[in-house]
Amino acid sequence: MPKTFTDLARHALNGPTMGTRWSALFHMPVDFETTEVHAAMADAVAEVDRQMSMWKPESDLNRLNAACSGEWVALPEHLMKVLGMGLAIGKASGGAFDIGMGDAVAAWGFGVAEIDETAINLARLAGRKPTHDMLELDPANQRAFKHADIQIDLNGIAKGYGVDRLAQTASQHGVEAGLFAIDGELRALGRQPNGRGWAIAVEKPDRHERAPHSIIELEDAAVATSGDYRHWVDVGGYRFSHTMAPPLGMPLKNPPASATVVAGDCASADGWATAMMVLGEAGLSCAEQAGLSVFFLSRDRMRCRGCGIFRH
Repeated sequence: MPKTFTDLARHALNGPTMGTRWSALFHMPVDFETTEVHAAMADAVAEVDRQMSMWKPESDLNRLNAACSGEWVALPEHLMKVLGMGLAIGKASGGAFDIGMGDAVAAWGFGVAEIDETAINLARLAGRKPTHDMLELDPANQRAFKHADIQIDLNGIAKGYGVDRLAQTASQHGVEAGLFAIDGELRALGRQPNGRGWAIAVEKPDRHERAPHSIIELEDAAVATSGDYRHWVDVGGYRFSHTMAPPLGMPLKNPPASATVVAGDCASADGWATAMMVLGEAGLSCAEQAGLSVFFLSRDRMRCRGCGIFRH
C-alpha cells in the first residue's frame, strides 16, 4: 500500500564542502535512518572536491595543471567526466564557456592568490585559443593530453556536478524525491509529497541584500544562476565581476546582472549559466538548440526563454 503524506517525515541534511555547504531536503517514512545516506552524500561531494578543487594543492585537477604539455596524464573517473562535459559545453557555446581560464581567474584575484597586474597582462596577451582545441581526452584509458600549457579551472561546473552526485547518491539509498543544493546550484528529484514541484527562488541581482526576484517550480530538473553581484574586484575605479570573457582573458564588460538556466542535470545548468553570462541575450538561440530554459535579469529589464516553468 503506498505511503500517504502523514506517513512521511521531513529530513534536512547538510555538511561542509568546497568552501561552502551542501544540503539535501527529502521526505521519507518516519522510520528511515539517515545516518548512512548522510555519510554517503558527504563522501560523494568530498570526492568531487578532492578531484576538482583549485584550493587543494594535492587535487587531481592541480596535478593536471602542473603537468607539462605534450604528455598524457592519468585522471580519475569523475574528473574525466566533468572535463568532457566542460569541453562539450565550450564547443556548443562557441567558446563562451571555457574551462581553460585558470590563469586569468588567478590573475584577477578570483583564485587562491591576490590580484596580480603582471599576470593580468600576460593572460590578456596570451593569444588565447578555445580549450576544446587545446585539451584532448582519452576516456577509454582515463587520461588527458594538454597540447599547450593551459590552466584548467572547473569552478563554473564542479559545484553543479557535486549537486548531481548528491542526488544520485540519495537515489541509490532509496530517496525518490528531494531537493539537493550547493550554494545557488540545485537539483530536484520528483515532486514534494503534496504533488507540487520544488519551489526555488531566483535571487534579485542586488549587491546589498539577498531577496527573491522570482519563483520557479522545479521537477526532475536542475537550476543554476550566474551573476555579477556576489564576486567582484575593483580595479582603477571599475568593478569587474568574476565571469571571464574567454577570448580576452579578462572579466566581462557590461554583462547581464544574472543568467539562470534550467537543464536536466546540474553540471550542465552550471556550465551553461556561465556561458549565458558571456553570450547575453544573443545566446538565446544557442539555448534553444541545447534544449535549455534561460532567464536573464538586467537592472532595467527582464528577458526569459523557457518552457513555461518560470513565474514571477
